[in-house]
Amino acid sequence: MKFTLSWLKDHLDTDASVAEITEALTDLGLEVEEVSNPADRLKDFTLGYVKHAEKHPDADKLRVCKVDTDEGEMQIVCGAPNAREGITVVVCKPGMYVPGLDITIGVGKIRGVESFGMMASERELELSDEHDGIIELPSGAVGDRFIDWLAENDPAKVDPVIEIAITPNRPDALGIFGIARDLAARGIGTLKTHDYEAVPGDFESPVKVTIDEDTLDGCPLFTGRVIKGVKNGPSPQWLQDRLTAIGLRPISALVDITNFFTFDQNRPLHVFDVAKVQGDLRVHRAKGGETLLALDEKEYTLGAGQMVISDENGPESIAGIMGGEETGCTDETVDVFLESAFWDHVQIATTGRALKINSDARYRFERGVDPEFTLEGLHRATQMILDLCGGEPSEVVIAGDVPDHSRAYKLDPERVQSLVGMDIPESDQRQTLTRLGFRLEGNLAHVPSWRPDVQGEADLVEEVARIASLTKLQGKPLARLTPGIPKPVMTPQQRRQQMARRTAASLGYNEIVSYTFIDKASATLFGGGSDATMLANPISSEMSHMRPDLLAGLMQAAARNQARGFMDLALFEAGPVFHGGEPGEQREQISGLLVGRTGPKDVHGAARPVDTFDAKADVEAVLAAIGAPAKVQVLRGGDAWWHPGRHGKICLGPKKVLGVFGELHPKALSEMGVKGPAVAFTIWPDEVPLPRKSGATRAALDISDLQAVERDFAFVVDESVEALTLVNAAAGADKALIEDVRVFDEFIGGSLGEGKKSLAITVRLQPTDKTLKEKDIEAVSEKIIAKVSKATGGILRG
Repeated sequence: MKFTLSWLKDHLDTDASVAEITEALTDLGLEVEEVSNPADRLKDFTLGYVKHAEKHPDADKLRVCKVDTDEGEMQIVCGAPNAREGITVVVCKPGMYVPGLDITIGVGKIRGVESFGMMASERELELSDEHDGIIELPSGAVGDRFIDWLAENDPAKVDPVIEIAITPNRPDALGIFGIARDLAARGIGTLKTHDYEAVPGDFESPVKVTIDEDTLDGCPLFTGRVIKGVKNGPSPQWLQDRLTAIGLRPISALVDITNFFTFDQNRPLHVFDVAKVQGDLRVHRAKGGETLLALDEKEYTLGAGQMVISDENGPESIAGIMGGEETGCTDETVDVFLESAFWDHVQIATTGRALKINSDARYRFERGVDPEFTLEGLHRATQMILDLCGGEPSEVVIAGDVPDHSRAYKLDPERVQSLVGMDIPESDQRQTLTRLGFRLEGNLAHVPSWRPDVQGEADLVEEVARIASLTKLQGKPLARLTPGIPKPVMTPQQRRQQMARRTAASLGYNEIVSYTFIDKASATLFGGGSDATMLANPISSEMSHMRPDLLAGLMQAAARNQARGFMDLALFEAGPVFHGGEPGEQREQISGLLVGRTGPKDVHGAARPVDTFDAKADVEAVLAAIGAPAKVQVLRGGDAWWHPGRHGKICLGPKKVLGVFGELHPKALSEMGVKGPAVAFTIWPDEVPLPRKSGATRAALDISDLQAVERDFAFVVDESVEALTLVNAAAGADKALIEDVRVFDEFIGGSLGEGKKSLAITVRLQPTDKTLKEKDIEAVSEKIIAKVSKATGGILRG
């Protein structure tokens, strides 16, 4: 949106500078994108007087001039045909930048004669395209600034042009009057109100207008009138200067008037040449396939349902977007029909996008214009046409009614403090809204028709704060919810999951994030696939069920990687798994998967296939990181997707399972398309008990100063007896004294006979109150032998 300073001052009585106005506009939310001030590039040029001019001694078309300036007499060589004695000129002295030539003037010699500057033409100063001669001024004293002379005699040439960015929710600022209203509300001057009187008609309009019933939702109001006997031609210079300054090309008085109101009041208008209109005008929806040659000289094919204005011959205008070439006004136009209508913004936008037409009318109608200004805009434009083009107006033709956009919201002065954080007195708030055009009745603020963006109480607060300036908002720290040190943001379970992720990553695993949806076959393989976890509207057949276990996604990822040649993998994931479709029927899980070998092949043969003990070491590391107890039980009885003889459940008791580790069942690997060996682990962090103490301090170090004792035992047991059963039995012989039990040897065969094996363990005894004597050690040893014999049926190996 562009406008000139003088145009703005038609609506705003202000002495503010351009800098003050642009700063206020940006602060009001109408961001200034560019300011073009011609005075900035002309401020150094001054006036001079040519005292003497004679022909150049060595050039027929050059003249050597003696010019009086504010720095004394200067000699300037000039080739302009009008360079002569007795004229007032614009002088460019050495060192000055000439914008039209993009050079800096210096002292030089022209055909052997020194020249100290130049006398400028209008094109050289970027005032116009005129360059047949230098500027001749009818008045002015030597030494006066050229911009001061222009400001007094030709102000349009030094009129600053301001361009602002308009957000879609501020259509009122698409009119210069609306911009002036905002500035006046801020206190940058006083808003000028221009009273008008309805222009009476002298005769009945020969052109009538109707709106089809199915089009009233798109065009609720259409007004117009015929003006006979107009004289179209070039518009006045002041109007041409304003349109040119904002980038519009003056066409004719009638067209320029409609463009003027488009930018001055945000009221797009259109004029039809009555001589080219056959019969009455009808606003209706196109059937589809009709064509129209528009004013941009392009032919458009209308789509079904798009709004058009037609006469008896067919479409003559694309409603609210662009008129037709056939009924456009020319210099020969004598009688015109002036249109001022209100169009639905959504339907205008839809049609404009479909036809790919960008016009000033469409830009404004699709954002919203003032419905109550429709008739007033018609009368104002009528008066300007009569003033500039003459003519005789008819009575006004009105079809439809002004749509009801009235609404009111409660003004709560306290909401400014709660929503924005600013203390603004209630009287200031009411005064602000009144200046912006709101009508206050008690605490109810009636929204003006030109503000479609105000849709609630919060918008009233925004208007008050915007005018008061958000730059006055003082930053304040948020109040603490509770006194003292704030509680941690993350819950213990969230911290555990974070620590588990870090630990798994430090062990060499790569984290994956898979969908919580899997196919039914995979879900069934891992204990799910029931109707309780089936999705009602799945994305695809491969995502029909909620996942019952993270291993399904891990194995699918492993299969995809192996299909691309990556055989050795270490993957993990943390997230929820589901055993039902109701809230609460889910639990958090952390799973890891190792596939292939422990590392790449090498000459030393260090790489080996992954095994159950790799998974056990990793699951123990993750459990330790999240604070699981060190003493646990490892039991059998895992789910069907684990290898029946090569897995273990990590438990605190028969029913308290913290996790599972081991090899995956060959059937599961086959159905998921994973090439083994493959081992995995699963942890349920919610099952890990929270520490009794929540403080960050560590307990005091409890260490004994007494000598520890180690004793070795070898037991002959059945081959089916698990080493862990023997270890647990030995450790339970004396829980206070026995610190550690570990297996250090296994022997099968030889003299032991068929079905027997020998397991050798080391038991570490750590006294806490007195040094152990031999009899104490022997007593504990007997307890260990008895416990192991009872638990495993084994005997001490001789």
